[in-house]
Amino acid sequence: MRVINVAAAQMGPIQRSEGRDAVVPRMLALMDEAKARGADLIVYPELALTTFFPRWYMEDQAEVDTWFEREMPNAATLPLFKRAAEYQMAMSFGYAELTPDGHHFNTCLLTDKSAKIVGKYRKVHLPGHSEFDTERAFQHLEKRYFEPGDTGFEVWRTMGGIFGMAICNDRRWPETYRVMGLQGVEMVLLGYNTPSVNSQKSEEGPEKRLFHNRLSVQSGAYQNATWVVAVAKAGVEDGFSLIGGSLIVDPNGEIVAEATTEGDELLVHPCDLDATIFGKKTIFDFARHRRIEHYGLITSRVGAVPPPET
Repeated sequence: MRVINVAAAQMGPIQRSEGRDAVVPRMLALMDEAKARGADLIVYPELALTTFFPRWYMEDQAEVDTWFEREMPNAATLPLFKRAAEYQMAMSFGYAELTPDGHHFNTCLLTDKSAKIVGKYRKVHLPGHSEFDTERAFQHLEKRYFEPGDTGFEVWRTMGGIFGMAICNDRRWPETYRVMGLQGVEMVLLGYNTPSVNSQKSEEGPEKRLFHNRLSVQSGAYQNATWVVAVAKAGVEDGFSLIGGSLIVDPNGEIVAEATTEGDELLVHPCDLDATIFGKKTIFDFARHRRIEHYGLITSRVGAVPPPET
């Protein structure tokens, strides 16, 4: 058995007026609880340090840049790294990244148990739009503030296993999991900030959004025989609601832990990485069963093209 005691650290809302100095102590409190419960790894949500700022339309790039981190760790986040090292606890969290050469990404990182950064992922599948949309109930401007990630879907060896990362909308795309699955991934760490209502379809509310959240994560886990740890930022931020529903899913696609609130909440579960072996050697033994000669459209075509009408 290769057991990783994983803490999924769901976070409640962060208001626009709240700075990192208000958020990091909450993250430290969750880490303290994770330590008390014997966690080896703590996973925080997407954009864990700030409110979900892409809901706000901003034209001043200097204002936009205040939501981004120029280095990691920095003064605001150093306490997280120090305590994680003290606790010998690996850590993953999401943040907005501004690179030294001026690129903007929706990013997450993974550290080892000494708090050394061993992996970084930049969100590939950006949802939403880039200009103010009068037809939406609220804005979702990730395409305005972020560039599509340039890292691809890497995996990393750490803690005796093979780990990958993804962010929010990535979980809805099967290619996300499959690319990592083809590298033998055993645990995918995934943070999200998902509105409770579809801005373009108001009748799609929290129940359907949570259904799709579970569906995406469970199918990705099962079809690639991997653990998936999906962690929300939830609750009402400045009048805008985000779903919770953080969950840990095993390699059979079964939910083994799920949040029940929309606030700061810690899920802890012992995840045996060896539980991935059976699926990888049977139904999803890719080397024996995949037929790549028939999959060409997946990488040669972006949009759907129906067959010609007869």
